[in-house]
Amino acid sequence: MLLRDRLLARLAESRGAPDYAHLAADVLGIRGAPPALARRLVEQALVMEDRRDAWRAHGARICAQAPPSPGVYVLRDAAARAVYVGKAVNLRRRLRAHFANRTWRRLKIEMSRVVSAEWEEVGSELEALLREAAAIAALRPAANVQTGSPALASRAVPPALARDVLVVVPSREPDSVELVAARADGGWLIQRTRRSGGDLAVHAARVFRFFNALLRRGADERPLAPIVFSWLAGRGVDATRLDPHDVRSPRELRARLIAVLGDDRLFIERIDQRRVG
Repeated sequence: MLLRDRLLARLAESRGAPDYAHLAADVLGIRGAPPALARRLVEQALVMEDRRDAWRAHGARICAQAPPSPGVYVLRDAAARAVYVGKAVNLRRRLRAHFANRTWRRLKIEMSRVVSAEWEEVGSELEALLREAAAIAALRPAANVQTGSPALASRAVPPALARDVLVVVPSREPDSVELVAARADGGWLIQRTRRSGGDLAVHAARVFRFFNALLRRGADERPLAPIVFSWLAGRGVDATRLDPHDVRSPRELRARLIAVLGDDRLFIERIDQRRVG
């Protein structure tokens, strides 16, 4: 018998005077709840059970549409409000886990209201970390626990890594890379550019301006650079990176990046490009 049917049967037996504390203990397995709380728990359980079939149907549709690729996703309710933001190595598999039957009993009530999802495919773990954090900060989803900006003090980052840096990571586009720029003051920027260097003049100028312009406009205002520093201290220890202050102009940065992007070792072993002399 389904939980909803058991609750309704017990409520019918009570003839209009239910003992919610006993109901919560016997049917929901929640013992010691005060009567008012027990009643809310029972009523919430009934509502949740009513939603289950619709939740499963929405989940099946979402999972069927999701690609089996890395990315960041947003789950939304019927009013298009963000309920949850997450990242995944495999979007389809991760979303299936959200809607698996075994998760229903412990599901947060906000998650039971999910009716749609959107996602953005990414090419690297670092890009996923940044885009997830930016989406959480912007959308403030109800079911996410952490919604504030990351603090450098709370992360195990060697002082030598908490400095301006330009990291080169794979892109979801096979012929491109993502340039991830991070400043010591928390600013960050992601710029996709083609490995051929065809659009690098514009992109190198934008990155150079990000690090050197007094007003520093054009970058995301949320201080997410600690995520970059933390990643470089851990799983990204072998990532290709450049010191943006080892170049004196956008033209010189472009030349340095052309050399990096044309190197066969890119994404296989770490490449450091530094000015000599």
